[in-house]
Amino acid sequence: MLFNEELVAEIRFLSLFNLASAQEGVKVHGNADPELIEAARRLFGKGLISQADGGYLTDLGIEAAEHAQRALAILSTAP
Repeated sequence: MLFNEELVAEIRFLSLFNLASAQEGVKVHGNADPELIEAARRLFGKGLISQADGGYLTDLGIEAAEHAQRALAILSTAP
């Protein structure tokens, strides 16, 4: 699978969530980066977040965010 701009924006959005607290969501305001707004809408459509403008991660969203954040941590680590 190749990465495209939409997937990168979705991964970027998932990386915003604090996985240490299920009570902490993310709110995307109308004046946010348009790519981030659209990423939130797509993630909502895929059932990963609770609202089209952010909200909380669903169970599937938690799993996806964990994987995304782990991959980013691994790739960001210097050898």
